[in-house]
Amino acid sequence: VQLQAFGGGLVQAGGSLRLSCAASGRSFNDYGLGWFRQAPGKEREFVAASNWSGRRTYYSNSVRGRFTISRDNTKNTVYLRMNSLKPEDTAVYYCAGETRDFRSDYVAASETLYDYWGQGTEVTVSS
Repeated sequence: VQLQAFGGGLVQAGGSLRLSCAASGRSFNDYGLGWFRQAPGKEREFVAASNWSGRRTYYSNSVRGRFTISRDNTKNTVYLRMNSLKPEDTAVYYCAGETRDFRSDYVAASETLYDYWGQGTEVTVSS
């Protein structure tokens, strides 16, 4: 099972990026997917998550209103659209998939609930 995240890069403050994470080896169509990030010298933190259908989402307070998580189950892919980026959004962004809540409305925000992790894609926001 592999989660491949890509789309990171260098962007100026106020700019936008869209991260993508494609899963292979198993389907996550019936399970939640999420994004986490780890800034230099800090612990990994929750960013956003979606339930299996995409109809239920949850965001951290620091990104709510600026970031949007979405998924395309036909492509086994989850996206993170990031607008109005700030220097404090600089981090390595990781996607993750859980296999505990089959077709649930529950949205997992704790990294301990995720079983599979991508390798991360780096986002740098310059001021």
